[in-house]
Amino acid sequence: MNTSADNLQGIYDSAFAGIRQAREEFTPRLTPQEVGVITQVGTGIARVSGLPGAGYEELLQFPGGVSGIAFNLDDDEIGVVLLGDHAALHAGDEVRRTGRVMDVLVGDGLLGRVIDPLGRPLDGRGPVPGHERLPIERPAAAIMDRAPVSVPLQSGLKVVDALIPIGRGQRELIVGDRQTGKTSIAIDTILNQRGQNVLCIYCAIGQRASAVAKVVANLREHDAMAYTVVVVAEGNDAPGLLYITPYAATSIAEHFMLAGRDVLIVYDDLTQHARAYRELSLLLRRPPGREAFPGDIFYIHSRLLERATHLRAERGNGSLTALPIIETEAQDISAYIPTNLISITDGQIYLSPSLFELGVLPAIDVGRSVSRVGSKAQRPSYRAVTGDLKLAYAQFEELETFARFGTRLDEDTRAIIEHGQRIRACLKQPELGPVSVPAQMAILLALSNGLFDPVPLAQMARAEQALQEAASNIPAAVRAGFETSQPLSDHDRDAILELARQALADLPPAPGTEPTETAAQATAANPDPGHE
Repeated sequence: MNTSADNLQGIYDSAFAGIRQAREEFTPRLTPQEVGVITQVGTGIARVSGLPGAGYEELLQFPGGVSGIAFNLDDDEIGVVLLGDHAALHAGDEVRRTGRVMDVLVGDGLLGRVIDPLGRPLDGRGPVPGHERLPIERPAAAIMDRAPVSVPLQSGLKVVDALIPIGRGQRELIVGDRQTGKTSIAIDTILNQRGQNVLCIYCAIGQRASAVAKVVANLREHDAMAYTVVVVAEGNDAPGLLYITPYAATSIAEHFMLAGRDVLIVYDDLTQHARAYRELSLLLRRPPGREAFPGDIFYIHSRLLERATHLRAERGNGSLTALPIIETEAQDISAYIPTNLISITDGQIYLSPSLFELGVLPAIDVGRSVSRVGSKAQRPSYRAVTGDLKLAYAQFEELETFARFGTRLDEDTRAIIEHGQRIRACLKQPELGPVSVPAQMAILLALSNGLFDPVPLAQMARAEQALQEAASNIPAAVRAGFETSQPLSDHDRDAILELARQALADLPPAPGTEPTETAAQATAANPDPGHE
């Protein structure tokens, strides 16, 4: 019994001896910490004094969990952009430095989630898993780390893939008036990446909550959320959140790109981003420039879009393709922000309100749209099919303008116009209905070889649908050739054309209609309708 008591006493003595030694070795240290105070609070901004060591774009912590970014570093105070509601802040409240810049959560755990630019979940599915973070502002890849853009990014839209091709690593601007289908083009492109090993980031800046909810619902309905991250700053959020949203989304995309993956990011839209930055700049008393925008608005967008690129194989061979969206007013693409972005990007897709009103959807004006990568972003087999299409369509649009004046046209001119009408009909496409590469190849090959010319315009939609169904019978060996760097062989070309001829030959007449003659046949029967 005494032995047990002695052992217990020895354990106590040893424990207290260790505590005594640790107490004697401990030396309290005073850690200096800068604490500032709010001198003024406004809508989305605050002015802070007492933080002489704060750096540019450093993250500052305010009471109530509100964060801010140091924007203006003046001699006696700091202009801070708030990343939350300013209503709970008052002059005299304490402000503390964090010693770090704004960062965002990255990683595979974000796929399928809807988050805000601070990484907080908005989809009601609990916390976002992951621990790795990246700063939202990062330098763009060096020129020597970049590779040429050569691999196509198929949008699933015939008019884009055929006439305005986009490559992986390209920056293609989508520009047009409001309600002309800009977002629809971006969403169709995201839907078409299913099974293409391309991850997608949809960045909504200043959109209505109902509009964002509709986009997310469409992505979920078509099983696209599995490879998509949605980053949202709603229109009623603080302007600081709207400002950092595209940078946070780009850092999320860069994480995947640096891992060697192909990424598509959509900025919807940068008009709202520019307006948020203008609001912050004017509140912080930055000098306004043209159209009341600060002079560095060009740099704000260029440093964002320069991060989109295609990396060399030594850097992982990943790519980041950017589709920024910009809104014009009254078709004025020469306004300040549109011209800025046109000069930064590698081409633009222009949507025309006139075409939209005529029911030509997507309402892409081919004459005012361009891809500066061009055919370099197309497979050789695709390039051979679409080579003469843009020229034929441009000739048709020019001749169509003169034909409206009732001018007498010769047979060749009438044939060009009829062929152009069928090109336009084939380039029409419903929303949320991307077309696969084999179906596009069959349609475009039949179009370039004039197989649609005998089909009445009223039956073009049914003829195109029949051809899409027939494209599923293209042999697997021929399909595999579409993805290679080899041009389309004559044998494969003939096989596709034979399938197209068979599909169009078996096309039944439209229900309730009599067979109609084409315009060319009517012209042949009555060359001059005005002089019978």
